[in-house]
Amino acid sequence: MNFIRKAFATWKGSGKEGKGTLTTESTVLQDTQYSYNTRFENGKGTNPEELIAAAHAGCFSMQLSFLLGEEGFTPNSLNVEANVQFKDGEINKVILELKGDVPNIEADKFNEIAEKAKEVCPISKLLKAEIELKSHLS
Repeated sequence: MNFIRKAFATWKGSGKEGKGTLTTESTVLQDTQYSYNTRFENGKGTNPEELIAAAHAGCFSMQLSFLLGEEGFTPNSLNVEANVQFKDGEINKVILELKGDVPNIEADKFNEIAEKAKEVCPISKLLKAEIELKSHLS
């Protein structure tokens, strides 16, 4: 497969006082606000780190589902929380917290496949940050 996805950003004003909007090609985000307050404080809107967290959680869970399927397992659910850590001007760490409900799989096998998914997920490959995985099988 070969494809391109697009997103658009508009920023007006200075870094601290300015405001911007983000729109995705699919329009799931449509003129969604982001600003200094939404990035470095708790203002209403989104921010780049939150979007990276969403992308990583989604990519990893889908990758894991594919890898489980290759091994003959079908998950009932894979719940992933991605925590993106911003420190000293860079994203230096992502912690993926996985809770999986996968019938007929042993915990060791589940963890092995989850680690592989962490390594081969395209978003994981994109990030220079340390990626830590905490997985729990129910």
